[in-house]
Amino acid sequence: MGTDIYSSPLAERYASREMQFVFSPDMKFRTWRRLWIALAETEKELGLNITDEQIAELKAAKDDINYKEAKEREKLVRHDVMSHVYAYGLQCPKAKGIIHLGATSCYVGDNTDVIIMREALYIVRRKLVNVMSELADFAMKYKDLPTLAFTHFQPAQPTTVGKRATLWLNDLTMDLDDVNYIISQLKLLGSKGTTGTQASFLELFDGDHEKCKEADRRIARKMGFDECFPVSGQTYSRKLDTRVLNVLSGIAQSAAKFSNDIRLLQHLKEVEEPFEKNQIGSSAMAYKRNPMRSERISSLSRYVMVDVLNPAITAATQWFERTLDDSANKRISVPEAFLAVDGILDLYMNVVDGLVVYPKVIEKHLMAELPFMATENIMMDAVKAGGDRQVLHEKIRQHSMAAGRVVKEEGKENDLLERIAADPAFGMDIERLRSIMKPSNFVGRAPRQTEEFVGEVVKPILEAHKDELGMKAEINV
Repeated sequence: MGTDIYSSPLAERYASREMQFVFSPDMKFRTWRRLWIALAETEKELGLNITDEQIAELKAAKDDINYKEAKEREKLVRHDVMSHVYAYGLQCPKAKGIIHLGATSCYVGDNTDVIIMREALYIVRRKLVNVMSELADFAMKYKDLPTLAFTHFQPAQPTTVGKRATLWLNDLTMDLDDVNYIISQLKLLGSKGTTGTQASFLELFDGDHEKCKEADRRIARKMGFDECFPVSGQTYSRKLDTRVLNVLSGIAQSAAKFSNDIRLLQHLKEVEEPFEKNQIGSSAMAYKRNPMRSERISSLSRYVMVDVLNPAITAATQWFERTLDDSANKRISVPEAFLAVDGILDLYMNVVDGLVVYPKVIEKHLMAELPFMATENIMMDAVKAGGDRQVLHEKIRQHSMAAGRVVKEEGKENDLLERIAADPAFGMDIERLRSIMKPSNFVGRAPRQTEEFVGEVVKPILEAHKDELGMKAEINV
């Protein structure tokens, strides 16, 4: 493509060639021809005067799209489907008269859209389970490493680095459930005719209602589906597009949450996304290591979450059996959502595969806050030794506030333990207090929860998808 015209960044920079092919003209128009073949075969099987020779001719030309003739014809008739019927007929003179017999444009347009969305969902699912595999390995590797947990981005009770990763992973298990569900719910439009009544097919089959129903069943099977929608207008309900993009939006939400956490952790210098040897973080500040991959995940995710409004509004504004205000919108909103999610998952996979963890920084941050978090344990030990719980509670409150002021106002180290050791009411020396400050004493069930979640929930999922594992993501920029 030339440098003097616009090109979508999703194709140029972010999405894989595999996903781009699914939404390519070749995929679209080859699928149209497969659908015309399925229609002709079905009509022949149900008694119409169509020959094996005609079908063989259609099959011989099914992948040889004569784009030049189709484009020239579309300039004349302003109709993409009829232009390709015409172009196919030029290649198949014997079958010319039976191509698209009884069908309306949505027979190829809508059925192809569903087929393409399913193929795209297969790619999304494969990349999703590979991200899950990488995250599961990361979670297990760091399941025992204590780290400061945050609520409201304020220090809270400790967790472990691996347990935190299970939160990201759990979101993805829900997304995978949604992907699998929507794939299971996909149905073809079938051959419903101009307003969904199958009137043209009822005419072709001499009033035989059962043959009209059987035509849908056979076309679905030939195209690899279990069934067609039982009722429709001219198009399948545009709510299907909304349902599919809602699933993509869910993946974007999960990825954005992960990317935002990584960006915060990189600011804390506890965990960093991969940074290549020659990568430049800033044009002005040579020392910077910006989390650009995570920022890109966040950016693309925002696009997908907003893009889902397009099919939602389109579904809500369809009039009766069909309007054409969906077409231009669908051509943009559905492919671009898939291309963006494809890029998001490649980035997600790349980031997790190269995450760098800094245990010493994590320990430093945790130990600076741990004395505050250990006060309940200290108080309980002092009560066991004969202290008054209410008196001790008030003393700890006062010592904590004083230590907090030292940290915030004077920029000094947390001296809470020293203050408690100097208070005879607690009866503990500094060595005893420091022995309580073992981070692993404060992480609760985090290591075990990580093991249980990965072992009982994630591993069976990965085993079920083992043939799809082993991907490594390539990112362009």
